[in-house]
Amino acid sequence: MNETIKNPANMINSGTLKNICLLRLSAVGDICHTLPIVRTLQAHLPEVQITWIIGKTEYGLVYDIPGIEFIVFDKSKGLAAYLNVKRCTKGQHFDILLHMQMSLRASALSLLIPAAIKLGFDKQRAKDMQWLFTHQKIAYQAKQHVIDSLFGFSEALGIEQHLYQWNIPIPDEARVFAQQTTHHKPILVISPCSSMAYRNWSVAGYAAVADYAIKKYNMQIMLTGGPSEIEKQYGHDITQAMKYPATNLIGQTSLKQLLAILDQAQVVIAPDAGPAHMATAVNTPVIGLYATTNPDRARPYLSADYTVNHYPAAVQDKYGKTVTEMPWGTRVRDEGTMDRITIGDVTTMLDKIMAAR
Repeated sequence: MNETIKNPANMINSGTLKNICLLRLSAVGDICHTLPIVRTLQAHLPEVQITWIIGKTEYGLVYDIPGIEFIVFDKSKGLAAYLNVKRCTKGQHFDILLHMQMSLRASALSLLIPAAIKLGFDKQRAKDMQWLFTHQKIAYQAKQHVIDSLFGFSEALGIEQHLYQWNIPIPDEARVFAQQTTHHKPILVISPCSSMAYRNWSVAGYAAVADYAIKKYNMQIMLTGGPSEIEKQYGHDITQAMKYPATNLIGQTSLKQLLAILDQAQVVIAPDAGPAHMATAVNTPVIGLYATTNPDRARPYLSADYTVNHYPAAVQDKYGKTVTEMPWGTRVRDEGTMDRITIGDVTTMLDKIMAAR
């Protein structure tokens, strides 16, 4: 593809930039990571129309953000999902496509989006051959958190400032739902599962921490998560293992209702998963549980001081190398890796947060 296309930043300087299409389909956590970049674009380019092509599930979290035209991609519909995007963009011609997702599905979709400039990741980081589908690349930066890497797109437009703002609207009915499920006590939300089972901590660990929080801080324990069978099983097993009662909402909330609950919570405990990053979006501290993935790349962005991190030891034992010697983003998928995290690790962080509050 032609690398001589004009610099995107020049379009801003010349006032010719009229519209931007943003391609980020999934997942919920990555949608949360993308929002500060969207808010930065909105703040610096208030006259520019932003269109966001997004997954159906993820749309349920952000559909009511003002100033954005959303096009929903429902992957369950197969070819029809692509044809719908083509229909919705017919007659449009975007000045810039921000291709912010490294997947073959997203890259195939990008072929249907008419844009003068298609901006993607640098070749060093562009997985699934994303670099073949873009005209221009963002500048390479080593060893960044996902949010900071996505800011490479706004930087490519000449915007140096980073606004760490999320501002996801919470509807009144979602707030009412959250209020009706709380008991006027400090709330500890435990979202026990990730979409990748190897990231999940133990039932016994969650139950012990929950009982500790109830006994020491008189907290209400709220279990949250999606409707998958493994999540439902986790919820059942944790409540059965606890000495005290908990509110089990796993599989019973929309994303907006979950966001309202996270907004009311004092603390959230979660592995590397969407709810941890949703909690960040409402400025609720998160005890992130990390052993299989690198928290420096994927931790709850505002909760570095509360992250339980056994990833370096896991990498050393698995590969015989330090984290700095391994490729950025290396994972340890071995069964039992999350068992490195102890109950004491988590209760220590809970004590730290409660003392600060």
